[in-house]
Amino acid sequence: MTSAAGGAGGGERLSGVLLASEGPPFPAAAVERAAELARPAKATVFVFSVARVWGTSLGLPNPGLLPTRQEWDQQRKQVEKAVKALERRGVQARGHVLGTRKATKRIVGEAERLGCGAIVMAADPPRHRLVADLLWSQEPYRVQRRARVPVHLVVRK
Repeated sequence: MTSAAGGAGGGERLSGVLLASEGPPFPAAAVERAAELARPAKATVFVFSVARVWGTSLGLPNPGLLPTRQEWDQQRKQVEKAVKALERRGVQARGHVLGTRKATKRIVGEAERLGCGAIVMAADPPRHRLVADLLWSQEPYRVQRRARVPVHLVVRK
C-alpha cells in the first residue's frame, strides 16, 4: 500500500528522490518505489538513514545517549544494501547516515538540501494521533505532514 502527499504527477521531472529511514531496514517495496520514481526522470536516489540520538543529559550532550559503534555500522550496512539494490535496478544512487534526535526535521532538511522532488519511506500502519506522537515508528507520518514535496509511504505488513 502506498500513499503520497502533494502533487507528484506522472509527467513531472524529478531532480532527485530521497529514500529515507528513521532506523529500520529499507524493505524491497520502498526501494522499488524509489526506483520507479527516479527511473523515468533519470534522477539520483539519495539513500538516507538516521542513527538515533537518545537525547541530552541536563541539556548537555552525553556520550551514553549517542548511537553505539554497532548502531552506526548497522545503519551504514542498511544504506549500502539499499544503494546496491537501486544500482541493480539501473538507478544511480548515493547514501549516508546521520545521527540526530529530530529525525523528521533532518529528513525534510536533507530532501530540501539535496533538491529532491519526492521522499520515499517505509511506514508502520498509522496509529491514533495521540499515541503516534509518542512513537518513533510513526516518524514517516510526521515527515509526510511537514514536507513540502510529495512523500510516498510504503506501509510495512
